[in-house]
Amino acid sequence: MSDGKPQLGASAWIGQVLLYALFALLIGVFSNWPTYRHLAEGQSLIKLSFSHTGKPVSECHAQSPEQLAKLPPNMRAPVRCPRERSPIVVELDIDGAAVFRHTALPSGLAKDGAASVYHRFPIVSGPHRLAVRMNDDLRRAGFTHVREDSVTLKPAQTLVIVFDPAPQTITLQ
Repeated sequence: MSDGKPQLGASAWIGQVLLYALFALLIGVFSNWPTYRHLAEGQSLIKLSFSHTGKPVSECHAQSPEQLAKLPPNMRAPVRCPRERSPIVVELDIDGAAVFRHTALPSGLAKDGAASVYHRFPIVSGPHRLAVRMNDDLRRAGFTHVREDSVTLKPAQTLVIVFDPAPQTITLQ
């Protein structure tokens, strides 16, 4: 008795099962092949990664009574501070060789946001001497934060260099 729906024969069911099996086999093969190695044999990885807000580009200054009188009442702050922040200058030396020099500009339309840095350095495993320098204050010459350290990296180890804002130090994790 027919209810208007086409009836599936045994060959249709077998074909559907075979197609699903082929699809599952392809997923299984490509989930394990080709093998992926994020680092070559005997290599480690150093990541320099942080987001930091630099110091203001200039000092705050007091406004005179004449300047305050010219402003609308809601903008009459006795001290005026700039919104713009200093760019972040970062340098990284590995074993005495300069490997990274970068100036990260502050984000935002008023250049008042954080500056971000992210870079990866594959390196041969073993002992290394690191020197990380950062300047977050345009008004000061030289570097405001410096970290020099010796590290021994194991194969496939990842060392992350970050700036910790609470103690204002460069840390190696």
